[in-house]
Amino acid sequence: MVSTENSRVRQLLEDFVAALTPTDHEPTLEELRETCDQWMTMNVPAPPELIVEQVNAGGVSCLWARMPGTPAERTILYLHGGAYVVGSAIGYLGFAAALSRAADARVLLVDYRLAPKNPHPAALEDTITAYRWLLTSTPAALTVVAGESSGGGLAVALLAALRDAGDEVPAAAVAISPWVDMTLSGASLDKRAHLDPFTSRAGLEMNAGAYLQGQDPRTPSASPLFADLAGLPPTLILIGTNDALLDDSVRLADCARDHGVSVTMSVVDGMYHMWPIMFSFLPEAHQAVEDIGEFVRTRTR
Repeated sequence: MVSTENSRVRQLLEDFVAALTPTDHEPTLEELRETCDQWMTMNVPAPPELIVEQVNAGGVSCLWARMPGTPAERTILYLHGGAYVVGSAIGYLGFAAALSRAADARVLLVDYRLAPKNPHPAALEDTITAYRWLLTSTPAALTVVAGESSGGGLAVALLAALRDAGDEVPAAAVAISPWVDMTLSGASLDKRAHLDPFTSRAGLEMNAGAYLQGQDPRTPSASPLFADLAGLPPTLILIGTNDALLDDSVRLADCARDHGVSVTMSVVDGMYHMWPIMFSFLPEAHQAVEDIGEFVRTRTR
């Protein structure tokens, strides 16, 4: 049974969309990014005890985030969402704190370059650089790559790129509401549009155009649904039934399993896009964070 707090999630997401699409003026890209960060820091605030450190990861700006008492070895490299156009490490400190607590791990938030100024494959290049920098001090066996929405797709693209380059892949991966198909061919994008207050075909088309800038949307490094996924580490995929990108997750799980990847799939009734970030008040989100934490701990012993 869906919790009563679910209606609050829908309202928050509707408010988020309204803030990003004001009716009195055309917002600049800078305003959109500021609005996104403000919404995240207001609705997913970081606790005062969170330990934060800015670092240069081989030329890529990142933030270390960890709760007091967490070990210095187990690490989650986290890739934020925002459709490759908005979002930042600052906005995700609150969620990083929840992950750090649940997984007993430190979190490296990557501020990868954003489109349209930096189109594909800039985000992937920065993520590869940050991961390689991380592995100069942290074993891959104690590292998990995670991300939500576009960050979830970027996480899968990172894994395939690392394998192709001969790099050591991380111990596991977590993809929350991943966007892995820039052709937008998933049937749920239209069939579940009335259920999803946040994700729309029009919005994804606009952001895919900003990221690809004329490149083939089936390019595996942009749309990892079309990548060879053989050799990827165990992967946890979390998706809600009210998410218009539901079919991206279902097809990703099927494709990964067909390539021999161990996939744990969690499809949660009534949940919206990126619902785990609402962990502070939504029971299903709190459970999702706990499930991620257990998955990370189990895979990095």
